Amino acid sequence: MKYKLQCFGKAAMAVFLSVGVFGVQLHAEECKHVKWGADDEIGSANLVTPKSVLLASQLIKKGKTQHLGIIIDKDTPAFGPRTLNLQIVQPGQEWGREAFPNGFNYNDDVFQGWFGIGSQLDGLGHVGQHQVFYNCHKGPDFVTTTGVTKMGIEKVPPIVARGIVLDMAAYHGVEYMKAGELIKVKDVEAVAKKQGTPIREGDVVLFHTGWTDAMMAKEPNTWGSKEPGISEATAKYLAQKNVVAVGADTWGVDPVPPEVEGNIFAGHITLLLHNGIYLLETMNTGVLVRDNAHEFFFVLGVPRVRGAVQAMIDPIAIY
Repeated sequence: MKYKLQCFGKAAMAVFLSVGVFGVQLHAEECKHVKWGADDEIGSANLVTPKSVLLASQLIKKGKTQHLGIIIDKDTPAFGPRTLNLQIVQPGQEWGREAFPNGFNYNDDVFQGWFGIGSQLDGLGHVGQHQVFYNCHKGPDFVTTTGVTKMGIEKVPPIVARGIVLDMAAYHGVEYMKAGELIKVKDVEAVAKKQGTPIREGDVVLFHTGWTDAMMAKEPNTWGSKEPGISEATAKYLAQKNVVAVGADTWGVDPVPPEVEGNIFAGHITLLLHNGIYLLETMNTGVLVRDNAHEFFFVLGVPRVRGAVQAMIDPIAIY
């Protein structure tokens, strides 16, 4: 998730940072282990099976492929202090030096930045409440400055599934939904029925709000400080559907301003923390709805950086 913190005043920031006093609070003594057992670290990815993959592969009809990740650079708006810097260097070749006798030369990239920029996966070690994370893991027990020792991104298996995109902007008859506007359960059900794309167990569910296509290039500060998103009831509804992942063409999936004042990122808490359902942020859904590809074969291999809690991603839709 991404958010321009400077868009908040001091009072608003205090509310933002005190999210635990609002809504459902989770404490270690109240936590119950998930259905996959006390040792589980991959959550809803357990739903990806050989049978489900073979079934999803039958959605490939035309052999077309689409990037679901956006192009990112140093100017991509990002949450809080997150930044990205890229340097191209020629090791050992300064001032025309030839590092190899045959004249072979090469460029290398040096990356300095945060993984939570652009299209990204929120892993199970990313979001907690009162220092309690997915499957009752306590923050002090597994989080270190050099990486997490539980639920690291390297543990996430390939996510290969039936993907659907629900065109919420078209349903509302608009180019894009407004900041703070909610994706409600009744609307989700109506769009799924209209498109003929019912939500099923093991699905990857994406929402097209039009927010990124309309606002990111034109008004990046607005894009990164507000957004439409799923209601608290919709997050619970999707969890009951046992989906693998939920995503949107917004930077945080949840609405900002939030549905309930102060209860920021309530969907993150419901989906990631309580149900182990991954979040896919800033998905490039416009290409799919313009091609009427509302159902597709979703493929994601996550960069296996040990101890990370997020990942820059470019999932592929095949249909």
